[in-house]
Amino acid sequence: MAGLVIKPRARIFHGHDWVYVSDILKSFGNPEDGGEVSLKDGRDRMIGSAIYNSKSQIVARRYSRQRQELDLDFFQRRIQQAVEYRHRRNVNPQVCRLVWSESDGLPGVIIDRYSDTCVLQTLTLAMDLRKNLIVEALNKVLRPEGASSSELSTFLNIIERNDAPIRRAEDMELVTGVLAGEARPVEIEVLGLKFLIEPLHGQKTGFYLDQIDSYREVAAWASGRRVLDCFANQGAFALACARAGASAVTAVEISAGAVDQIKSNAERNSLALNAIAANVFDYLNEEERRGSQYDLIILDPPSFTKSKGKLQDAMRGYKEIHLRALKLLAPGGLLATFSCSHHVSADMFRNMITDALVDARKSARLLKTMQQAPDHPILAGLPETEYLKGFLLELAPGR
Repeated sequence: MAGLVIKPRARIFHGHDWVYVSDILKSFGNPEDGGEVSLKDGRDRMIGSAIYNSKSQIVARRYSRQRQELDLDFFQRRIQQAVEYRHRRNVNPQVCRLVWSESDGLPGVIIDRYSDTCVLQTLTLAMDLRKNLIVEALNKVLRPEGASSSELSTFLNIIERNDAPIRRAEDMELVTGVLAGEARPVEIEVLGLKFLIEPLHGQKTGFYLDQIDSYREVAAWASGRRVLDCFANQGAFALACARAGASAVTAVEISAGAVDQIKSNAERNSLALNAIAANVFDYLNEEERRGSQYDLIILDPPSFTKSKGKLQDAMRGYKEIHLRALKLLAPGGLLATFSCSHHVSADMFRNMITDALVDARKSARLLKTMQQAPDHPILAGLPETEYLKGFLLELAPGR
């Protein structure tokens, strides 16, 4: 196996699994893009096995602390381990993130399961070149009890959603398609609510699985309140609040197609809400001019930045949207707010909220902190695996 010798002070010696160009002391054996490499320290001691891509800023990503080839047995073992972990955490096995990249020892591999359909993303070159092995391993791990080998190819519908712009960092094209079975709408049930998922379309892989716990926690405060769900996507927060007894629910989403989905999902669950196609920033401004007030506002925007270089612009955007929302909250009102950018730390996000409160001349109590669901596990040594953070705040009266 070709390999890399890593400089002494690289982060990989402190629990991280990524190697940057500046971390390399020298290479040996002519590493190939998309191939496996061994990682060694300056004393020729093994650090682990990694995938390699010279075209990426992250040249190597460790997937094992031992010598390990990327064969079918490897993928089958890692996917099986991921399934067993989620079982121990009482995750719904039919609707979950089955594999979460480095957190499950498969750098760049994301697999979301919706009943008999799995949506696969391969965001690193090495894993993309081994899609067939991943598909075969998935079928072997998830096949029904007693299924024959001839049934494996028809058990799962496996959809490729490799349209994430991050693939360009690995010099890969953006593609979508069917890897096994067929692409068809799938009805799922989350927290007793029914949603129709179209795996080839929509945000991410079809549903915001990372927010499932937050849907429950926010909805627990919704009874009798006027609720505004901003950046609603398919309306999961809005529907959960409506079912919890909110007095009125409005969901705002810029995509007309998503608004149609919200309305359809509301009908599917026999729930009443108002779904509006609008730019959230503009909608909040217009609501302020009207003198509207809400008792619970939910802010769950898409990531405002994909890079550190645009972090300050993102923080200005976050502050503006929070300032506008705070002005619409009734006395004692609640704000549930989230950031899904790993470049925005929890401390940065909380400080921004404090600044917005100062500008709005309001005070708030912190009621709860939230994070990504347990099927998106966080590695202690890899902060990039922790990206979703949320706060539930209550406006303090008389302040």
